[in-house]
Amino acid sequence: MSTEAQTQPAGLPHAVFLQRVADEPATSPGVRLGQGAFLALRFVDLLSADREPPAPDVFRYQWAATERYCIELSGEGTEAAHLSGIVRATGEAHRTTEIRMLAPALLAYALYLEHVHLQEAEDVLRTLIRVAGDRLTATDAVAVRLRLGRVRRLQADFDGAAAAYTEAGRIAAAAGDQPSVLLSRIGHCNVQYFRGNLAAAEQGWRGVLADAAVGGFRTPEAQAEHGLGNVLQRRGQAHEGAPHLWRAYELYEDETSQLRVLNDLGIVLLSCGDVDGAERALGEVVRRERVGENLTNSLVELMHCASFRRDRVGFERWRERCLEHLEEMAPNVRADYYLKIGIGLARFGSCAKAKTHVRRALEIASTHGLHELVFRIERIAHGLRECEAPEHAEGAPAEPVLWSEALREVSASLSAFRA
Repeated sequence: MSTEAQTQPAGLPHAVFLQRVADEPATSPGVRLGQGAFLALRFVDLLSADREPPAPDVFRYQWAATERYCIELSGEGTEAAHLSGIVRATGEAHRTTEIRMLAPALLAYALYLEHVHLQEAEDVLRTLIRVAGDRLTATDAVAVRLRLGRVRRLQADFDGAAAAYTEAGRIAAAAGDQPSVLLSRIGHCNVQYFRGNLAAAEQGWRGVLADAAVGGFRTPEAQAEHGLGNVLQRRGQAHEGAPHLWRAYELYEDETSQLRVLNDLGIVLLSCGDVDGAERALGEVVRRERVGENLTNSLVELMHCASFRRDRVGFERWRERCLEHLEEMAPNVRADYYLKIGIGLARFGSCAKAKTHVRRALEIASTHGLHELVFRIERIAHGLRECEAPEHAEGAPAEPVLWSEALREVSASLSAFRA
């Protein structure tokens, strides 16, 4: 049995899309789009490798019904366009018997959903793997499993994520795709990092960085620099991590990755004591990003910067912005949000409320197996026993006494954003 099948939940296929009705009125655009997604993916299921080919009249009937429903959704924006694209791709794949033609439409839809509905994104990716089977190109087979690993990791399904990354690496190695082999190794490093095994994550990223540099593989090198910068910060070496993050920013060629590393660079600079530099990096993310985990992360960190400055007005303003995105936050971001609220309230002297929020953060992190975050929250909670602002436990900013020349260059480079 494949790793994908082992982690697939039982029940009605694609029922996750019908759960939207629990959150919104039955006639709302979101619910209607969810129903459209359910129908479109059930249409895709007709081409599954593990079932008999559909009779021509059955296929035509379901095609017409699904297409008609999608036409009714045509004014509902980006998601409706994705659904129409999936229906067209399915019809064309059936006509030509080229099932691989499903991959672009389903991967694009999963990427869209990743910013708003992680469980739905996983369903779409598993559908592509199940329906296409071994009929995908090696490139698409690797891509869908790398994306599946990321979606599962964001849901704190670390075992499932590791299984997807392992399968991606196996397929890539068989195809001689060395850059994708490195990306699968990076996926495993991310799993180790979020599980709290920082030493293993650092060792893994250093190994990938060396191999990527030798091979001249720019994307894996950028991701390895990115991961190494983050893990060094978590291990108390933020001044060493910042140059790695800036190098990742220079290596990345797409804006999404650049903004993600700017968010992490803001966190590192704050821990080094460069609050101005941190706010420049984070502010650039908020200015240019529109949706998704990266935006919510930066809003949380700007709230944290405000509490460090003892700016109560700024803290509450960023807190309200964060609250608008609470429902879409991944577990690690949601736990971090409550933790940073607790730290801020402690800094402003609201002892009881601070402890309540830190306990909430600990509950979320524990429930989802976020071990590194659990350890960090427990240290901070210990510092709150006397209701003192937990600067020592958080590793919070102090005067920047560890400024190397490389760190000064990073801070100077960020000044260009203000201009």
